[in-house]
Amino acid sequence: MVREQLQARGISDPAVLQAMSIVPRHLFVQEALRVQAYEDTPLPIGYGQTISQPYIVALMSQLLEVEHGMRVLEIGTGSGYQAAVLAAMGCTVFTVERMRELYQNTAVLLQQLGLRGIHMQRRDGTLGMPEAAPFDRIIVTAGGPEIPNPLVQQLETGGILLIPVGEKPRKQRLIRIRKEATGIHSEDLGPVIFVDLVGDHGW
Repeated sequence: MVREQLQARGISDPAVLQAMSIVPRHLFVQEALRVQAYEDTPLPIGYGQTISQPYIVALMSQLLEVEHGMRVLEIGTGSGYQAAVLAAMGCTVFTVERMRELYQNTAVLLQQLGLRGIHMQRRDGTLGMPEAAPFDRIIVTAGGPEIPNPLVQQLETGGILLIPVGEKPRKQRLIRIRKEATGIHSEDLGPVIFVDLVGDHGW
């Protein structure tokens, strides 16, 4: 999607619009689907996974309220596109992917693109990355039945956690958690559909 289309749908953060403009989305999809790369639709990336539609990537990036220099944990690297957008916004991104083949393919792509500030590991994302915690922001790009407690614990006070949560697979509500000194505050941002969050604190 071009900048004007995103703005028409309520994306107003200049850093998000700039990142969406400069990250080459077509390189993160299968070659046969590159003609569709900039359409506002999710696309398959293999292994039963998808790359989210551009609007959702932009929306979640905006909802995170990131600032340059923040440390962001991403659960579900997938194609690497969301991580690339956050890195283009000036964040240091720690990203976790569970599936071996997808992890290997995406790691090669990110290296080929020369994207800096992205640290990728293969592990159970619902457990986070405790050795690199705390994080200013955490974004989960798969939907699970609950908010994983390890992720809340690894969130810095004053931080934001964005996660799809639902009682049934692929039918969730997008929840934004703010961790304050006074406690945990959550808000429901509406219905979304994401692939399943698999792990000790997922499906």
